[in-house]
Amino acid sequence: MKRGKFDSMLSRNRIRLLQILMGLVFLYLLLMSFEIPLVYRTGYESVPGDETFGFTSDALPRSFLLESEEEMGDKDAPRRPSDDPFKISYGAPHRTPERRMREFSKVSGLVFDEATFDRNASKGEFSELQKAAKHAWVVGKKLWEDLESGKIELKPETKIENQSEPCPHSITLSGSEFETQNRIMVLPCGLTLWSHITVVGTPRWAHSEQDPKISILREGDDPVMVSQFMMELQGLKTVDGEDPPRILHFNPRLKGDWSGKPVIEQNTCYRMQWSTALRCEGWKSRADEETVDGQVKCEKWIRDDDSRSEESKVIWWLNRLIGRTKKVAIDWPFPFAEGRLFVLTVSAGLEGYHINVDGRHITSFPYRTGFVLEDATGLSVNGDIDVHSIFAASLPTAHPSFAPKKHMEMLAQWKAPPLPEKNVELFIGILSAGNHFAERMAVRKSWMQHKLIRSSLVVARFFVAMHGRKEVNIELKKEAEYFGDIVMVPYMDNYDLVVLKTIAICEYGVRTVAAKYIMKCDDDTFVRVDAVIDEAHKVRAGRSLYVGNMNYHHKPLRHGKWAVTYEEWPEEDYPAYANGPGYILSSDIAEYIVSEFEKHKLRLFKMEDVSMGMWVEQFNSSKPVEFLHSLRFCQFGCIEDYLTAHYQSPRQMMCLWEKLMQQTKPQCCNMR
Repeated sequence: MKRGKFDSMLSRNRIRLLQILMGLVFLYLLLMSFEIPLVYRTGYESVPGDETFGFTSDALPRSFLLESEEEMGDKDAPRRPSDDPFKISYGAPHRTPERRMREFSKVSGLVFDEATFDRNASKGEFSELQKAAKHAWVVGKKLWEDLESGKIELKPETKIENQSEPCPHSITLSGSEFETQNRIMVLPCGLTLWSHITVVGTPRWAHSEQDPKISILREGDDPVMVSQFMMELQGLKTVDGEDPPRILHFNPRLKGDWSGKPVIEQNTCYRMQWSTALRCEGWKSRADEETVDGQVKCEKWIRDDDSRSEESKVIWWLNRLIGRTKKVAIDWPFPFAEGRLFVLTVSAGLEGYHINVDGRHITSFPYRTGFVLEDATGLSVNGDIDVHSIFAASLPTAHPSFAPKKHMEMLAQWKAPPLPEKNVELFIGILSAGNHFAERMAVRKSWMQHKLIRSSLVVARFFVAMHGRKEVNIELKKEAEYFGDIVMVPYMDNYDLVVLKTIAICEYGVRTVAAKYIMKCDDDTFVRVDAVIDEAHKVRAGRSLYVGNMNYHHKPLRHGKWAVTYEEWPEEDYPAYANGPGYILSSDIAEYIVSEFEKHKLRLFKMEDVSMGMWVEQFNSSKPVEFLHSLRFCQFGCIEDYLTAHYQSPRQMMCLWEKLMQQTKPQCCNMR
């Protein structure tokens, strides 16, 4: 009897325990129903760094689902209170925002509310740069809408009218005509192979000069006597506010410079950055140095400190006296002299420019930085020289804007893969200009062929603004539609407003591809995609990060060409910032930047990389940011074991890619 009571009590306890367990399971499932969306929103926060993302294999961490572009494109923007038209959620970076545009692969979704701007601008709250940004946005948006609607087109019968100037086979200018054209000969269609230009001039007599750039003078020193001139082949301006590129800078200094001897210096200036100069100082190029179309880079001329020159003259006369017929080399004087007429010819060869003076070869300069011959659309001659006449011949007779060469590159293998429906680890936004087709093709054929990009695990897109020439915009629209890798930022391109493209990169990175990391680079930057991600993984998962070649305690220049006024930057120091050719942000920083811009609270500065440092500093005041500095993000050129290499010509891009594919350790390509 007692045992029966015990058994019944035990069974009731079991039932009660079972009920409790079922209740706990129900509560667990209820909690999980709330937790699962949170996990999807927080994305990679729980993903370890180096353990799960090894590039020795093809394995990548599992990505989380994101709505497709079609689903997001059809959603209408929700209504917002009129007093805060840009209020958005500060949710996790991998949550898909409600506001979306219809075509993310073509046009940036960045919003610039003109009405809110105008209300606040009337109170004097915005800088001149912000007002310029508003104007560029309004003009560019209208231009893009006209382009999309078909209002802007180049009809076959109007192409010739739109062509700015005819393409003559030759051009002749007298000295007076050259002066009236501000010492610039316009070459409407550039140069082509074996084009040549002849300049007849006379160097002026030396004048006293106290410019410290020429020579550093001590107190009591006599002024330096200077006679020099500059002949430059220049290109079209890339964007407003940017100096034209110097494709060939030829600078004879008759009285010498800091070396104290006559010298000829040659160089190029690409995107307002001078390259390494080639100096011819009277010594013939070494026998083991590379030639240009078989010609030496520098010929020899007589120097007053070269005893061998005098010796060769004595030997030559002795040989004449004894009747020796052996040919003896005769040295020539410096090719330019004050008050003496000269005839200089520069010609375009297969490998570089060749310069002859009075019928004698003087120097050859190899092509650099990806400039093509058609880019040389002007010849400028300035300095201590009187120009008597200029003659250009063998010029191209077809305008490069309408040449069919671009369409030879239109191959399906260079098209971008579609955007994935999953979040990505890294989004790379590439700044480019409308007429930089050659640079974009070099990127498409090189590092954008990386397996991580081809498999859509990493996404890369070019960001381009509207160009001032409508034929460039039309070609750009065709290029964007064909390759699918261009995001149009609908504002009129301007050198001081490059910062808007960077904001557009942030917007696209967090709202379209929902990337964990956002990288910004230029279209002349070569990127080692896998190594860049490995570098970001050095920062502990979940931390906000800013990775690049950092500058600390840099001061703005207050004088000279790159001067920054106190109105533009009142502080004495710049914030810590990464050099612009390549840096990485975590997505929470990028989302903060976009939100502040849309609320017109983001301070804009004309130097894009300094602006980013300023915004990161503001974000860092509320949430800690881990700064990671690496010189392997190269600011100038390339170093061994680089992460990014800057100022790489299309030819160098292909060389770097070939070396990366063939060798285990990355190596630089020094040729231009």
